[in-house]
Amino acid sequence: MQTRQAWPDDASAVAGVYVRSWQVAFAGLVPRHYLDAMDRSREEAEWKAHIAEARWPRSGVLVAETEAGIVGFASFGPSQEAPATAEIGTLYAMPEVWGTGIGRQLMLATLTTLGQADYTQATLWVLEDNERARRFYEAAGWRADGAAVEDTTGGASLNKFRYRRRLG
Repeated sequence: MQTRQAWPDDASAVAGVYVRSWQVAFAGLVPRHYLDAMDRSREEAEWKAHIAEARWPRSGVLVAETEAGIVGFASFGPSQEAPATAEIGTLYAMPEVWGTGIGRQLMLATLTTLGQADYTQATLWVLEDNERARRFYEAAGWRADGAAVEDTTGGASLNKFRYRRRLG
């Protein structure tokens, strides 16, 4: 597995990982009708624009790639709260590679990139009820910092916690 900066041509594969991982990871948390309506082709244009807007290494998308293709990705950029803080907006992997270490390697590569951009700390948001993701982040040194928001995705009321960790 290798990690690398994403390019606009990767948008279709990134959208595929995004949709598939959401449909599996959020089953039982997000309403089924919302997950079933997710569409790779609709997501592709948004990911192409997001990737094209990268200001590497301050913001961008990092992909995890195996001989099978792109199997995971992370997106990040500056936090709105402080210039020295980065925010990881997404970190997803295909369900077929969960538990293989690819997510850990992708997280390490993302943290390395954030460190190269001179961020001193990073934040991310995770659903309160997404126990698998919370365990993953906590094992990687992230801790809830007390901030919480309510999100309404697909008509469901979902609580999100902010996690934080120092870089370097």
